[in-house]
Amino acid sequence: MNTETAIPVTPSDSTEPFVPAPTGRTACVVGAGFGGLALAIRLQSAGITTTVVEARDKPGGRAYYWERDGFTFDAGPTVITDPDCLKELWALTGHDIARDVELMPVMPFYRLAWPDGTQFDYSNDEEQLFREIAQLNPADVAGYQRFLEYSEAVYEEGYVKLGHVPFLDFKSMLKAAPALAKQQAWRSVYSMVSSYVENEKLREALSFHTLLVGGNPMKTSSIYALIHKLEKDGGVWWAKGGTNRLIAGMVAHFERIGGTVRLGDPVAQVHTLGKQVTEIETQSGWRQRFDAIASNADIMHSYKDLLAGSKRGKDYAKSLSRKSFSPSLFVVHFGIEGSWPGIPHHMILFGPRYKGLLEDIYDHGVLPEDFSIYLHHPSVSDDSMAPEGMSTFYALVPVAHMGKLAVDWGEMGPVLEKRILDELGRRLIPDIHSRIVTKFHYAPRDFAADLNAHMGSAFSLEPVLTQSAWFRGHNRDDVLDNFYLVGAGTHPGAGIPGVVGSAKATAGLMLEDLAV
Repeated sequence: MNTETAIPVTPSDSTEPFVPAPTGRTACVVGAGFGGLALAIRLQSAGITTTVVEARDKPGGRAYYWERDGFTFDAGPTVITDPDCLKELWALTGHDIARDVELMPVMPFYRLAWPDGTQFDYSNDEEQLFREIAQLNPADVAGYQRFLEYSEAVYEEGYVKLGHVPFLDFKSMLKAAPALAKQQAWRSVYSMVSSYVENEKLREALSFHTLLVGGNPMKTSSIYALIHKLEKDGGVWWAKGGTNRLIAGMVAHFERIGGTVRLGDPVAQVHTLGKQVTEIETQSGWRQRFDAIASNADIMHSYKDLLAGSKRGKDYAKSLSRKSFSPSLFVVHFGIEGSWPGIPHHMILFGPRYKGLLEDIYDHGVLPEDFSIYLHHPSVSDDSMAPEGMSTFYALVPVAHMGKLAVDWGEMGPVLEKRILDELGRRLIPDIHSRIVTKFHYAPRDFAADLNAHMGSAFSLEPVLTQSAWFRGHNRDDVLDNFYLVGAGTHPGAGIPGVVGSAKATAGLMLEDLAV
């Protein structure tokens, strides 16, 4: 890679790398997703002897991967933003992320395309972006600039000030309420965007981001407009070799500083005694005591299954069952012959409907005939993802979770897969079916089976205002004194910056409680 375009990854100070001295306290993190590994690194960096227990054969959680026929397929996520939150995990012990991970800039961030042939390249190159906006509606350039000012304000309030702060009681929510009210947090992202720009395509271009964290742009709080500021300042990045290499780098660093990862052994039970969690027991029969336990597993699975032997587990699982969960996803992974330099790394292929399609997915729980597609094409940036002369793709469409959409995915999966590939053939790759070397799909039932995701939800609790901050799963349990949550089901929510931020909030509580 050209080092001139590489992200600067020097530690925040001149401290020499070091391995933290053990404090004598122990912790266990259930689940080796981004949030769990980020938390484990923070604990181990502070001298807490930390063990990560992962059910699957490889770490990563939703950032799992497959290797087939020479192609590398990331399960997701594929958009890396706010790289500083990742660099910080290495810098805690004076290390450099570049030792383990090579981050590459992606430009444009996304290419957006509509059925009428309109295309829009979204990036943080202001002059280019203004030209793109002007092509849709010249009057909206000024409106976009005002929207960006709004995005900067909610970024400061929602991410910088509150993104790493645990909300443990309602008073903390009340304290934050005036600032959130000032930013009209009760309005949706789409509503707020629409107050600044007139062109419908531009409204879609500036509001779709919430879908990447499981939120309906028509309902998700306008606070999530902070994503634009996050991307504008930090850019959009790719880890060479795939998102899986970022996970591998996190594991390598965690083990380097003394942490332990236990793979392929699902946790069967978190044992309790009174108001304390005491031990982890896995399906293999391994059992160990810890001073503190944190779960990066699905929030419903954590309480309903792992804490099934406790009153708290049963009570909170009942409460969670009344909440709304984000949709699931249907993802087609495929490797094809040929290289496609005209198809960028990230692309959104909008369908003929926007609001109506979202209502079908989020409200009606039906499988529409039409769809919008997020197309991921990593081999255009990184030729290590596919054999020479070939390309790696995945096409993702949101679908209702299994609690709303009761279809047999064994029957429907191949049908939807073909419809998605047919659409890509019509719009981008005319002979796609004859070029396919390998393909497979991942459906809601796979999220449920592989990740214990409640109803196959891809992003845990839906990120609406009434399920955010204090209304979300708390970073420390309200009843069990030494049980903690990290990941998409707790504050601040899904997405790499979100779950890494939750790790920072949860680690602060754990280190305080463990008197480190």
